[in-house]
Amino acid sequence: MFNKSDITRDACMLVGKQAEKGYDWWWHSFTAQHSETGEEKQFFIEFFLCDPALGGERPVYGQLPGHREKGIRPSYLMIKAGTWGKDKAQLHRFFGWKQISVSAGTPFSIQADDCMLDEQESRGHICLTEDEVQAHPEYMCDAGEISWNLHIHKEVAFNVGYGAGKLFRRLQLFEMFWHAEGMKTSYSGEITYNGEKYNVAPDRSFGYADKNWGRDFTSPWVWLSSCDLVSRKSGKQLSDSVFDIGGGCPKVGPVALPRKLLSAFWYEGRPYEFNFSKFWTFTRTVFDCHETQDEIIWHVEQKTWTNRMVTDIRCCKKDMLLVNYEAPDGRKRHNRLWNGGNGSGTVKLYHLGRLVDEVICRNTGCEYGEYTE
Repeated sequence: MFNKSDITRDACMLVGKQAEKGYDWWWHSFTAQHSETGEEKQFFIEFFLCDPALGGERPVYGQLPGHREKGIRPSYLMIKAGTWGKDKAQLHRFFGWKQISVSAGTPFSIQADDCMLDEQESRGHICLTEDEVQAHPEYMCDAGEISWNLHIHKEVAFNVGYGAGKLFRRLQLFEMFWHAEGMKTSYSGEITYNGEKYNVAPDRSFGYADKNWGRDFTSPWVWLSSCDLVSRKSGKQLSDSVFDIGGGCPKVGPVALPRKLLSAFWYEGRPYEFNFSKFWTFTRTVFDCHETQDEIIWHVEQKTWTNRMVTDIRCCKKDMLLVNYEAPDGRKRHNRLWNGGNGSGTVKLYHLGRLVDEVICRNTGCEYGEYTE
């Protein structure tokens, strides 16, 4: 069963060869309400570590032209935070490795100046002017200011199994690993964005928390998740439900496994999993992700011997970001990686050929991107 907490998988993985050429990130996304108007807004916070063995006093930026010419690889803690919608932005703050403290064990913790993250809380502040952003394209971000103070309670896990297990991690077999300790997470606290204050309430945060680590990024890159779900059968909010879909083209060593996704649906306490690594379930996946002029559209169909899940989500491009990451080797391969937090659509869930429920999804986290070498 996939809902198994394992905070050892949330520990920092940048040891051995991975410390010389690897990344590790912790992602959090949630909904908040404006303190005066009550308007909903979706936010994200991410702590991204890269190539610690190459680090020093100051962050090393891989996208500086001189560094690219000389093959100098990136090394830093990048804190990414921002929002989607009408005033969307991704804001980045960088620290050199001698400026940060990272726990080597479990539970994990990261601290740099006034920014911190662990299993149960996060605080931080990022501020960039338009002049700074224009003068430093290597920051790969927008201008703005954001601060946060949050408590984190992870309620439902998506433990993907063998692929992120101890043996696979020790041998570093996968190019990109994934663990969602909190695919359903409640947040509480406050966040201030460009001078506007937002409150974060546990029962209305519809939160998500996961992590990825490895040597490079998958292509295609697919992610969909929501716990803001309403049953078409009953018309009621599903308070103990969440779904999560991720993957694209995992690699085991040099071997690519094309068109593979890992998925789980925790439906009112009942688990439905679609995991190709559990071969005895005979999981089959077909998916299509594409751009129109105005939208990104996802269609995913997955089957096992007993269950079927059909997911249709769309998100307006005007509300989304083209998120920026550079790989540990210094290359920026993904230049059209669409990322959103307010996708919408439906998930149809079947058991033994009969419809369990058709679920309406709101506040859906969503990503899609592909690159060609």
